[in-house]
Amino acid sequence: MTTITLVQGDITRQRADAIVNAANSSLLGGSGVDGAIHRRGGPAILEDCRRLRASQYGKGLPTGQAVATTAGGLDARWVIHTVGPVYSASEDRSGLLASCYRESLRVADGLGARTVAFPAVSAGIYGWPMDDAARIAIETVRETETSVEDVTFVLFDDRAYKAFAAQVQ
Repeated sequence: MTTITLVQGDITRQRADAIVNAANSSLLGGSGVDGAIHRRGGPAILEDCRRLRASQYGKGLPTGQAVATTAGGLDARWVIHTVGPVYSASEDRSGLLASCYRESLRVADGLGARTVAFPAVSAGIYGWPMDDAARIAIETVRETETSVEDVTFVLFDDRAYKAFAAQVQ
């Protein structure tokens, strides 16, 4: 059974086998968590991402999918990049958001990772309401068969922490 832990803080400061990046489909860095991971992890992550773009992800990583790279200077072995959906009030994209967590855990299993740190995927610039993002994240991790022993949700602020804490109870 996977243990779920919540931490308020900076995901780039976490120690884990794998840190999940809420990436954009280009895999080439961006703002928010994505930019922070690329800045702190250094050029090795970008080099791996460029190789992925030059090979199997020429058009970018599809929404809901996940892929791993080195973690560069982060305190982890790997970064698992996943592309969350942009929130839509008129279209149910919750299946894509759940897929981000399932696919990230699948990639972690393939790597042999036992500890994984997740951000609140899609709950930043992609506009997903925090309470719903927390519900989908916690439910999906709980329901996904995985060899990952410990999942830590690293939440940037008090509002996100409280939303996730309400789902863990």
